[in-house]
Order: sequence, then structure tokens, then C-alpha cells
Amino acid sequence: MIKILILVTFGLIIYNLGKALFNLVSSKGSSKKLLRGLAFRVLFSILLFCMILIAHFAGFIDPTGISLPNQ
Repeated sequence: MIKILILVTFGLIIYNLGKALFNLVSSKGSSKKLLRGLAFRVLFSILLFCMILIAHFAGFIDPTGISLPNQ
């Protein structure tokens, strides 16, 4: 369930980035939509980071990659 939420949030980040890009290209002086799109992207990025941290510390997801040797 948490992995689906992470994927949906990542999708929202990509969507808002594309929306801001579209507003940047098509806008003729009005930057409110561009700033709103970028602000939502930052908001969803922070939300995604917090969700990943909470899921890791709660044990819902496990880290992968290079494991550190026990000292």
C-alpha cells in the first residue's frame, strides 16, 4: 500500500513539473500558473521524502544497495 502511495506521489510530481513547463512555454507574461505548478511540485517532493522516511523507520520498506560491514 505504501509503495502505491509513493508511486502516486511521484506521478503527481512529474505531472506538476510538466504542467509548469507547459505554462512556461505557452504563457505570455502571466506567471501565476507557472509558480503554482512549481510550488505544488516542491510540496509533493517534500511529502514524498517524508513518506519514504516514515515508511523506512516504520519498517514498511527496506533499504537496498551496498550493505555496511558490521564493526
